[in-house]
Amino acid sequence: MTDQPKPEAQQAGPRIRIKICAFDSIIIDTATKTIIETAERNNAKVVGPVPLPTHKKKFSVNRSTFVHRRSGEQFEIRTHKRLIDILNPNPKAIDALMNLNLPSGVDVEIKMS
Repeated sequence: MTDQPKPEAQQAGPRIRIKICAFDSIIIDTATKTIIETAERNNAKVVGPVPLPTHKKKFSVNRSTFVHRRSGEQFEIRTHKRLIDILNPNPKAIDALMNLNLPSGVDVEIKMS
């Protein structure tokens, strides 16, 4: 048995995991930039942002019900996702992250472990 040091991501200690979802890639990038700058300003170590796979939902709609019933239109909604980990946050950093003003259309999930 050899004693190997634990990887940095698996060390014991408090961690905040932030998952960000949005339909627009530009808005999600500005939101992640704002979160990272706020965390670094309050002396917290940031890991990420990690881009998660984009979820694509496709819809097919008939153009007409009677005359052109065989033709249709296709639509697509893309959901972009990012993941940010904040390691060993201090109370000041947690307070700053809770009071952030993010653009509309951005869904933020914050988990503490």
